[in-house]
Amino acid sequence: MNYVLAVSCDHPLVLAGVKTRADEAFAALGAEGWQRYSCGEGAKGRRFYDWAWIPLNGTEWMLARRSISDPSELAFYRCWATRPVGLPELVRVAGSRWSIEEVFQATKNEVGLDHYQVRKYIAW
Repeated sequence: MNYVLAVSCDHPLVLAGVKTRADEAFAALGAEGWQRYSCGEGAKGRRFYDWAWIPLNGTEWMLARRSISDPSELAFYRCWATRPVGLPELVRVAGSRWSIEEVFQATKNEVGLDHYQVRKYIAW
């Protein structure tokens, strides 16, 4: 099982005994720390981003996604796995979030969840 949780840019990390923020930790990586991967299919084809990761221990990592067209656009993820995994696997899991959000949006539209139509069982 692999888990990827989106976190804010000020998510606290402890690296080499020093407390820092996620955005500061990834800013220190430099250009060589980023790799381009697709995180899956989107509505307009494959979704490519630049990705970087920082190992926290054997089963935890911090992952960052950077837009190719706007490098200032960043997203951060805290990752956990039951065994050591590679960056492509974490990118795949992070990319699966898009399809889940798409299903939630469709459900809101079709069932009326965006209009609070389903507050009680009797509304069904």
